[in-house]
Amino acid sequence: MTDDNVSLITLNKPLRCIVKLGGAAVTCKHEIEKINEENLGILSMQLSQAIMASDFSKNVPGMDWSKRPGVSEISFPLDDFREQSLLESSNFIVVHGAGSFGHFQASRSGVHKGGLQLIPIVKAGFVATRISVTSLNLEIVRALAREGIPSVGMSPFASGWSTCQRNLASADISQVAMAINSGFVPVLHGDAVLDNVQGCTILSGDVIIRHLAELLKPDYVVFLTDVLGVYDRPPTDPAAVLLREIAVDEDGNWSIVKPVLQNNSKQVEITVAAHDTTGGMVTKIAEAALIAKLGIDVYIVKAATDHSLRALKGEIKTEIPDDWLGTVIKSSPS
Repeated sequence: MTDDNVSLITLNKPLRCIVKLGGAAVTCKHEIEKINEENLGILSMQLSQAIMASDFSKNVPGMDWSKRPGVSEISFPLDDFREQSLLESSNFIVVHGAGSFGHFQASRSGVHKGGLQLIPIVKAGFVATRISVTSLNLEIVRALAREGIPSVGMSPFASGWSTCQRNLASADISQVAMAINSGFVPVLHGDAVLDNVQGCTILSGDVIIRHLAELLKPDYVVFLTDVLGVYDRPPTDPAAVLLREIAVDEDGNWSIVKPVLQNNSKQVEITVAAHDTTGGMVTKIAEAALIAKLGIDVYIVKAATDHSLRALKGEIKTEIPDDWLGTVIKSSPS
């Protein structure tokens, strides 16, 4: 994997957190291109609290001045900004999945399998997939902006990210670093990208997060999902057990620390939706383990809950509270 600008990447202050908004958490996964407005609204407020924690008691003006459906005028709170002092905030990056946006278009057309120059439906599917995922990106950026978060959408395809045989080959994150240094919160997403061998594929948001974590070294990473965390089997199984802590050794092998299971093997049964072209929870755990191997704690937690707010604020950093529900993945003590 190459990044021509690695040596030039310097943040003015450390990156506090990279957040993954799981597609299943912010969209209605069984309804094509439908946003879970309630969850997205709660998560936007929680992110605002986490990013601007020290000043959250102050009224932060919204930054989405676009015309909304059913509203005749555009809201432009100029007076609010005249009275607003610059707020101290933490550096965050948001990456979101596609959920019910993009996955259906990609799976129907086979974008993830390649064949861009050989199969007409693949090129059409590539376009359709990007239309879908970028429309979701816009709505997430707007939701964050309404809570006073200076969010800017950044698409991997447009930023030159590409793969080789579905593995990340090139990723220029200098634009991400510049945005952070300018006081913005970059909002990236899983995307359809070009592939040097098979023509095109789908680049998972989980892979994007791992690459960003490798280069920018956040204090911690939070994966927000539609379930409480990682289970030893599909969470729909009545016998499923929530795994509270997973340790990853220097070789990337992982083991369950809490709770102690009768058959304490590292094998976890996973189900993946038929339309999911990125591997679902399988990819999430694998990428989270690679991040933890770097010495960066990863929290997998249910979105729009008190547990997600505490994770976003970094309250799980020192120890796992007994009343916190989620999964912590961290490196094993050497």
